[in-house]
Amino acid sequence: MAVLGRSSSSAAAVALVALALVSAVAGEVFFQEKFDDGWEDRWVKSEWKKEDGTAGEWNHTSGNWSGDAQDKGIQTSEDYRFYAISAQYPEFSNKDKTLVLQFSVKHEQNLDCGGGYVKLLGGDVDQKKFGGETPYSIMFGPDICGYTTKKVHAILTKYGKNNLIKKEVPCETDQLTHVYTLIIRPDATYSILIDNVEKQSGSVYDDWDILPAKKKRDPDAKKPEDWEDNEYIPDPEDKKPEGYDDIPKELTDPDATKPEDWDEEEDGEWTAPTIPNPEYKGPWTQKKIKNPNFKGKWKAPLIDNPEYKDDPYIYAFDSLKHIGIELWQVKSGTLFDNILITDDPEYAKKFAEETWGKHKDAEKAAFDEAEKKRLEEESAGSKDEDIDDEADEEEEDDDADFKAASSSAEETKDDSADEKPQTEEKVEEISKDASEKKDEL
Repeated sequence: MAVLGRSSSSAAAVALVALALVSAVAGEVFFQEKFDDGWEDRWVKSEWKKEDGTAGEWNHTSGNWSGDAQDKGIQTSEDYRFYAISAQYPEFSNKDKTLVLQFSVKHEQNLDCGGGYVKLLGGDVDQKKFGGETPYSIMFGPDICGYTTKKVHAILTKYGKNNLIKKEVPCETDQLTHVYTLIIRPDATYSILIDNVEKQSGSVYDDWDILPAKKKRDPDAKKPEDWEDNEYIPDPEDKKPEGYDDIPKELTDPDATKPEDWDEEEDGEWTAPTIPNPEYKGPWTQKKIKNPNFKGKWKAPLIDNPEYKDDPYIYAFDSLKHIGIELWQVKSGTLFDNILITDDPEYAKKFAEETWGKHKDAEKAAFDEAEKKRLEEESAGSKDEDIDDEADEEEEDDDADFKAASSSAEETKDDSADEKPQTEEKVEEISKDASEKKDEL
């Protein structure tokens, strides 16, 4: 029996998984990309922004942490760069069929401002020039910027206008891989899923302003003269009490007495201080009562909007032939993988489980380990800085001790210099005595 090597067994496993998935397809797969060997032959890197030097390069990698090092995608690799890349598939229309767009994305750089979305485009696209101004049919995926923008973009381009979904769909913001799925059905309903869990759903008619409203306010309508739109009116029975305006705001303090040391010649005439009048209630206002004739706030009546025209294919696009990734990144590190375009939501769900779902736990463990190592390195670096600071302090102390010792030595040297003449005088004195004794002999 032949023994399969590591690479052969991996290839066989991948083939079996692919076979199982294909056999499970009830519909049609228009495009599927796992960025395995040969991916560069299927994708065209745009020359957009290349001339001004701001076009970024893609890395083929599984990232800094993953559940399987062999499961690679494409990752932005340079900060402050534009990225644009696209692939082609057989042209089709989603009229009368379900459209499923799905992909996984991971922001390893802890993204603070940038996108992680993909675009579906029609047939007339110059892939070498694909960029931010290239018209697209659908843009879908997470968008993060600061504290306010953390949502899933779902833009449908119809009648020459990019229409953003009106509902808020929060996106994931951590540094792990997540799967984003958009499903648009031929009954014009849709669903948005994250990690195979539905996060939003509804009608294309209701949640995108693609068509004019069916009804509009009659621009020629006028509010009737007798229309009462004040909910409350002054109470005609409420009258201001007689003498109300004569009530003073303050009164002279009856308990105040002139100080004994008050000198009117120097201090002037003494005047007792005032205190708030408890009888004073402020300016009088007439009470209000519910208006018995109140009819509500007036609005012009609704009439049929002559600009409205129903579109039974509001959900559909005549030509879908390309998928592209186009984004600007201040901080690089976003990784795309496992892109799928199909008409079978069940296949998309299984595909997500066989890719992202299969590796998500291992990826989380790898991330936790990487995060632990990072924190340890930061802690060690902080300790090194503390040691360096202590060494600097010790060096400063040594310098101070050296200066003190040098100063003491200088003082000692000076003292020795003062004593030297005295020594010389003593030697001279001894020599003189010896000479005198010699003469006596």
